[in-house]
Amino acid sequence: MTERPITIIGGGLAGLTLGIGLRQRGVAVTVWEAGTYPRHRVCGEFISGRGREILERLGMLDLILQSGARFAKDALFTLGDFATPVKPLPQPALCLSRYALDHALSQEFVRLGGDFRAGKRWREDFQEGVVAAFGRQPVQENRGPYYLGLKSHAVGVSLEADLEMHFVPEGYVGLCRLTEDRVNVCGLFQLVGKKPDLSAQWRDWLRGPDGSVLRTRLSSGEFDEDSFCATAGFSLKPKRGTEYSEIRIGDALTMIPPLTGNGMSMAFESAEIAIDPIARFSCGEIEWLEAKREIDERSDRLFARRLRWGKRLHPPLFHSIPRRSLMSLASHSDWLWKKLYSLTR
Repeated sequence: MTERPITIIGGGLAGLTLGIGLRQRGVAVTVWEAGTYPRHRVCGEFISGRGREILERLGMLDLILQSGARFAKDALFTLGDFATPVKPLPQPALCLSRYALDHALSQEFVRLGGDFRAGKRWREDFQEGVVAAFGRQPVQENRGPYYLGLKSHAVGVSLEADLEMHFVPEGYVGLCRLTEDRVNVCGLFQLVGKKPDLSAQWRDWLRGPDGSVLRTRLSSGEFDEDSFCATAGFSLKPKRGTEYSEIRIGDALTMIPPLTGNGMSMAFESAEIAIDPIARFSCGEIEWLEAKREIDERSDRLFARRLRWGKRLHPPLFHSIPRRSLMSLASHSDWLWKKLYSLTR
């Protein structure tokens, strides 16, 4: 039977990883990416959980390390002027700018013979052979909390831990050490009432309130304004593959609250799950609906517990009493620290 080509809509982590995995099997693949490439994205820029194992299995770990990734080995949390002790991560995370990571993945996909079409928007239907990997899904403001994500790199910032999570009145800001002199500053904020004027206020939102540990951390640094980006109006409600008519992977399928630090890993995981069924469809072993059913079942089974716990942990952390209590317990209990980490892995 003639090989059936595959089209992937979205050139983010999930889309490019799926494309690389399919090209490794000789499948003809085209990736459509509507935006310019590469570009900065709102992202924590660290890979934790099972992501590293998947990169190893797909032969991509050396590529990531050669692109400048470094290991994060410890973390701390702060609220106002209170900080937990620095604690070792149960498993080291990989930290790398999304600009560098996306560039490396796209170059590898093209090297393997993939057809990468950046700056071009897909305008056709999602028929057989077309996979949705196009990122966050919008949500109506009256259907739940309205979130705002902000990100910028900063230089000249001194951290006490490789990863720092700082709670602020409107949400939380994560700091991730990318290089010796560059830190990723990425925040998620829950908006109530009037939306901010980002052109004038984004720096203050990311720096946090006066007197906070976060403000102190960033006081000596400068933002790289070329790396600033923002996104808003997306849903953190858990989704299942069976809710969609097309095959979806990565954020196009579902999102987990950023606090868990598992979003990038889930993108790699969902892509790996899809490689074998789609490759078998391409060579005529199974039909598209069978491939979709297999991908949906495996994705839903793999992500169910993480999404459930992420949904439970996320809302209380926008309220001062629950998050201060949780921080206090986690700072004094190594068992709870490791347990919270494992629940979203």
